[in-house]
Amino acid sequence: MLATLLVSSVFAFAPQTPAAPQKPAPVLVQVAPIDEEPEIPIGKCERTIGVGPHGIPVFFYRPEQFLGQRMVFVMHGVLRNASEYRDHAVALGDRLNALIVAPRFDSERFPSRAYQRGGLLREDGAVAPKHEWTYSLIPPLAAAVRSMMRNDGMPYTILGHSAGGQFVMRMSAFLDTGAERLVAANPGTDLFPTRAMKFGYGFGGLPDELSNDEQIRRYLAAPLTIYLGTADDQPDENFETSEPAMAQGSGRHQRGLACFWSAKALAEARGWAFGWRLVEAHGVGHDHEKMFDHPNCELALYGTGGVPAPEAKSGLPADQQKAEQEQKQRAGGR
Repeated sequence: MLATLLVSSVFAFAPQTPAAPQKPAPVLVQVAPIDEEPEIPIGKCERTIGVGPHGIPVFFYRPEQFLGQRMVFVMHGVLRNASEYRDHAVALGDRLNALIVAPRFDSERFPSRAYQRGGLLREDGAVAPKHEWTYSLIPPLAAAVRSMMRNDGMPYTILGHSAGGQFVMRMSAFLDTGAERLVAANPGTDLFPTRAMKFGYGFGGLPDELSNDEQIRRYLAAPLTIYLGTADDQPDENFETSEPAMAQGSGRHQRGLACFWSAKALAEARGWAFGWRLVEAHGVGHDHEKMFDHPNCELALYGTGGVPAPEAKSGLPADQQKAEQEQKQRAGGR
C-alpha cells in the first residue's frame, strides 16, 4: 500500500506621476506583440509566439469548418516532436472542430527539469519563483492564440502524452491555467498526492506552501483526466526504471491506475472534492497517434462520447482489478 499522507500573479504597478517619469517595471510573464497575420489560416501553419523572455514555436491546425468553438493544446513527448504531434492530432481537430495548438519546448532551453517537471526547481535544487516555471508560459500562450483568432473567450483544454503527460499532470498540481480540463495521457511517472515520495513522484522535499494539505487538496480538486492505454504496461526504451519510479508500478498503465485510485481514496477519506477522471483506451500501447484517434479521447477531454469499457470478470471495474493486482505483486516482492 502507498504511504498515507502526513497530513502571484502578474504584478500591477502604480502609474508614475508626469513630473517624475520612470521606466515601467516589467511584467513577469508577458505576451509579446504578434507581428504576423491576425488570424491562424485554415489548415496547418507554424508561428513563433513570444512569452516572457522566450520565443516558443507553435504548430497549428485549423479545421476548415472551425468557428472558434474551442482549442486543444497538444503537449509533445520526450522527442520534442511538436510538428508530428500536430499532424497526428489533425483527425482529432476535425472530429471535435477544435483548433489544434502544439507548442515546442526544445531540450536545450527546456531539459527534463524544466519540461517534464515544469521548471519548479532550479538546476541547484532551489525552488524557482512562479514566473520562472515553464507552467507559467501556458496561460499567456493561450491568450496570444485567442488574440490571433480574435476570440478572447475561446475555451481550451490541454492534452499531453508521455513526457507531455507528466508536464500536464504536475502543472495541474501547482498552477491554475484556466483550462477547462487537463489530460495526462500515458505519463511515464505520476505525481502521487503524498509527501512520502520526493518531488517528481510526490510532494516530498518541497517547501510547505507547495506541499501542505491545502496544496494537495487543490490538486485533487483540479479538472485532471488520467488517460491510459491499457496495453502501455511494459517497459520500452524511454521507460523510467529508477527506484522511485518502479515503486509506482511496472508499466505506465499500472502507475496511472495506482495514482488515480490512491488519489480518489485520499479525497474520500478526507472529504475533499475530487475533480479527476480516469479514461482508458483499450488495447492501445504507448502511441500518441492511436491515443488521439481513439473515441475515448473525446471522453478524456470533454466527458462526452467514448465507447464502453470491456465487462469486468468480478464486481470491481477492470482498471481497479489491475491496480489492486499490481499492488499485491509489489507487496509480495518486499
